[in-house]
Amino acid sequence: MFIRKIGIDLGTANTLMFVPGKGIVSNEPSVVAISILDNKVLAIGNEAKDMLGRTPDTIMASRPMKDGVIADYKITEAMLKYFINKASGKFRLVRPEIMISIPAGVTSTERRAVIDAAIRAGAKTAYVVKEPVLAAIGAGIPINSPAGNMIIDIGGGTSEVAIISLGGIVAAHSARVGGNRIDKAIADYIKRKHGLVIGDRTAEDIKIKIGSALPLVKEDHMEVRGRDLTGGMPKTIKISSNEVTEAIQDELREIINAIKKVLQETPPELAADVMDKGMVLSGGGALIRNLDQLITKTIEVPCYVADEPLLCVIKGIGIALENLELYKRTIMINK
Repeated sequence: MFIRKIGIDLGTANTLMFVPGKGIVSNEPSVVAISILDNKVLAIGNEAKDMLGRTPDTIMASRPMKDGVIADYKITEAMLKYFINKASGKFRLVRPEIMISIPAGVTSTERRAVIDAAIRAGAKTAYVVKEPVLAAIGAGIPINSPAGNMIIDIGGGTSEVAIISLGGIVAAHSARVGGNRIDKAIADYIKRKHGLVIGDRTAEDIKIKIGSALPLVKEDHMEVRGRDLTGGMPKTIKISSNEVTEAIQDELREIINAIKKVLQETPPELAADVMDKGMVLSGGGALIRNLDQLITKTIEVPCYVADEPLLCVIKGIGIALENLELYKRTIMINK
């Protein structure tokens, strides 16, 4: 079977791929390991993520996407080539059409860079679609209805907030804060308060296991291993979920400010719809415990977590790809 269409959720933290008829065919970290000596790609995806923080001087494992946009063009191109080949095979007779998600707040130059990288990596044509629209489609929101629907998509690099009505974005804001910034805030807090240096993966682990957006009455605890800042020796400490809550407050405040900004720009009729229906939370950040409750409490509008929030964007891409002619005119940008 020839693969004629591929959907790619090109995220800061993970890259997911969808092929019509097959569904989601890949979900791997957006990480590339490169040999510094000869500039050769050594590993991509899961294999490269295992190398993060563990490489010798001759190897560099890094994320080519930063804040939802391309930070390193050549490495992103190599990563896209790897994922396209994985989906369609190295020896393909047809160059596939590709649909890629991009943050709502990208510039035309950043958008063009994504399209060029996809075409150089083997695409016949590349379409880019704004993430909030795709997340809304994937969350089951009827985007073509004449009513206001609010989506909050918190990814690894950006938080996308948008009001969607009649298939288009009425008001949107893209805050360059997401899972990666939250992980860094946790690592910085532990370094400052406990004098312990930890890696990004450990910080992410803490967020997933005991992180909470609101203080808990019955706290969770976790043992954390790292390097003592004063003596330089390995050390283990115990931290609580309420310490994590304290560590991530500034980042959560930025996300809430982005929601407020979009609501302030929303026409009254659509704002009334949002108050009536509530806001939908998607993306990896939606999995932070009690985040929906924090948003509901602060904004005073109901907030709900979408089903399978991590997969909303790629599911939206899948629906748009399978109805390409229907969506081509309304949601796509190919310039």
